[in-house]
Amino acid sequence: FSLQELHGIFPWLVESIFGSLDGIIVGWNLRCLQGRTNPNEYSVALDFLDPSGPMMKLVYKLQAEEYRYDFPVSYLPGPVKASIQEQVLPECSLYHNKVQFPSSGGLGLNLALNPFEYYMFYFAISLITQKNSPATHHVSPSNSAYFILVDTYLKCFLPTEGSVLPPPSSNPGGAIPSPTPRSPAVPFSSYGMHHTSLLKRHIAHQPSVNADPASQEIWRSETLLQIFVEMWLHHYSLEMYQKMQSPHVKLEVLHYRLSISSKHHGSPAQSSYQALHAYQESFKPTEEHVLVVRLLVKHLHAFSNSLKPEPLSPSAHSHTASPLEEFKRVVIPRFVQEKLYIFLQHCFGHWPLDASFRAVLEMWLSYLQPWRYAPEKPPQSTEPLPRSVSEKWTAFIQENLLMYTKLFVGFLNRALRTDLVSPKNALMVFRVAKVFAQPNLAEMILKGEQLFLEPELVIPHRQHRLFMSPTLGGSFLSSRSPAVTDASFKVKSHVYSLEGQDFQYKQMFGTEVRNLVLKLAQLICQAQQTAKSISDHSAETMASQSFFSWFRFTPSEVNGSYTGNDLDEIGQDSIKKTDEYLEKALEYLCQIFKLSEAQLTQMMMKCGTAQDENGKKQLPDCIASENGLILTPLGRYQIINGLRRFELQYQGDTELQPIRSYENAALVRLLFRLSSALNERFADQMEVLCSRDDFVGRLCRYHLTNPQLIQKIRYSPVVRDRTSQNWGPRISLRFLASYRTLISLLMIYFLASWFYVGPVGCTFIILTGYFLYAVIMTFFFEGWKPHEH
Repeated sequence: FSLQELHGIFPWLVESIFGSLDGIIVGWNLRCLQGRTNPNEYSVALDFLDPSGPMMKLVYKLQAEEYRYDFPVSYLPGPVKASIQEQVLPECSLYHNKVQFPSSGGLGLNLALNPFEYYMFYFAISLITQKNSPATHHVSPSNSAYFILVDTYLKCFLPTEGSVLPPPSSNPGGAIPSPTPRSPAVPFSSYGMHHTSLLKRHIAHQPSVNADPASQEIWRSETLLQIFVEMWLHHYSLEMYQKMQSPHVKLEVLHYRLSISSKHHGSPAQSSYQALHAYQESFKPTEEHVLVVRLLVKHLHAFSNSLKPEPLSPSAHSHTASPLEEFKRVVIPRFVQEKLYIFLQHCFGHWPLDASFRAVLEMWLSYLQPWRYAPEKPPQSTEPLPRSVSEKWTAFIQENLLMYTKLFVGFLNRALRTDLVSPKNALMVFRVAKVFAQPNLAEMILKGEQLFLEPELVIPHRQHRLFMSPTLGGSFLSSRSPAVTDASFKVKSHVYSLEGQDFQYKQMFGTEVRNLVLKLAQLICQAQQTAKSISDHSAETMASQSFFSWFRFTPSEVNGSYTGNDLDEIGQDSIKKTDEYLEKALEYLCQIFKLSEAQLTQMMMKCGTAQDENGKKQLPDCIASENGLILTPLGRYQIINGLRRFELQYQGDTELQPIRSYENAALVRLLFRLSSALNERFADQMEVLCSRDDFVGRLCRYHLTNPQLIQKIRYSPVVRDRTSQNWGPRISLRFLASYRTLISLLMIYFLASWFYVGPVGCTFIILTGYFLYAVIMTFFFEGWKPHEH
């Protein structure tokens, strides 16, 4: 094919591989392609899309000719799309000099992208657009072809060792020039505050100029990272988007909106409403999305930690540092920190309260521990002691203080609303407590908080924004900014740049958060007690399940009281794991917040570990009122999370209770009619027999009456007192409709046939045996609750 023909089919080929932007065309469905299920297609896709494969060779071939491809602005993340549509250029340099007006008759704005950008845009956005694939839920995301390709591209374009491999060149002895057209007023990678490049720009396609030669080494690295961050992390509300903007950008947006509203006769409120609707979007990241972002975070830590130690002489540094080394130095604070913080805040506030939050949690913990991805290995020791956090990470912790403190408070609020008896939820609490309990970490966080709370000197209003970017404008390839020695100023700049000047900081080691930790510790104690109760209940249930239980007809079968719990199905091993996780989590929390033994003892007493007089779990927390018991907020929480409950029993006529799953519906109705007929026919005779004081009277009362319950039971938190109703002597044959009874009788008849005993004889033996059993029970257990046989 000629270059012109390849240029024509390139957009179709990219869409065929990654799917269409509207999600209608699935493409190769790389997210569901796995080597275990489709080994041939899996290997072919990876080889074809490899950084040195045929597809990338085509990209570089088209790149040499400086072709451009249109990417619709309407498919960009909501805040960026709305910003461009309002003719306000986003701060990210990825969009500079690329926005084009639609041609005559065209629809919407487009970005003019080079082949490499176009390919990576489609690759990154396919993670967001291709959500409705039915097979996605049945595959492991970490084993998919898409996940492997993300890892491969990161290792190739953001190498931890060596330099980025140069692209193959079609020109003999020549290199492919940096493709991104930039004007002198828009320096390379103009992130952060820059008055000349971030003021409002009326959209125009600027002419191509020669790029900085030093940028050719890593232009693919920066482009790849910016695309991944913009597509995967740039989704949030208007409030968050405005909070991220520099003060002068906010002012320009306001002037622009005022000028638009003055030109048109429409209502300014309506214009603001439309802008609000345009900025806000329904963004619900999937678990696969979070796993890919975690992969990005882990690799960026490894990439940044592979930075060579700085030489002692600053002049030597200026001559020897390569662009890739400079990129490693600023890659996390400049490109990732802010948007990942907002992404995590969104997930912490909107993710369902279930075990799937583990993916978000592990991504957060991966970012908090850059030392896990450092090249140096921990010293080998025979004792499994936790590794102390080195002082070299003090600057990282202080410059990411909100990642540690505010998100920890967010996790506390989530943990207080989850069922900690669940092993998966207990594991998440354990993981967070274990990470924050690493030696020296809590002290370093506390030091960062103290620096932030130091009395503020005279700080210009707009300088808080400066430290969002390590360089005060321009490319990071330019001369480095002078080192800031005021650590307190750095911490304050970090907090204010992420949360704004009016942010009210909540101390992680302050009184309010400490009270939340005490509440969590109390819930951990309650969950441990609940898990123990479930374990004991399960053990008793298993012990009572014997062969002879088939022949017993206990009252619980009749009144249908619910004594089980959904957690009974998790098994003894899981309950033991839950107890281990919670015990270790409580120990770690005590280490982090210096909780004393006296406080723990007091919490244990409040947890209600003592059982009530019936030997059952305590009732939910209630207060007495004129109308009976009323649930407190703690009682509602205990019921919702399964920590405590009211014993539920059927209170009506036992003959009219709903048909159970272990009963035959036709037999229940038939036997009810027969029992009703017998009771109506012999009611007077049964009343006379039960009123006798001799042995016959006691025998009839044992079988035909249902005495009132002497013990008062609290059935409901609302009704204070409720008396049972005496239904009088009667015959109940409903027990014969139970499948257990029927199977037991069939087994007895089957065994009797082996001894040549016929059905009539076997029936006589059963009746005789039961009569003897009834006589014995009448003599010794007259007060026993009847079986209603």
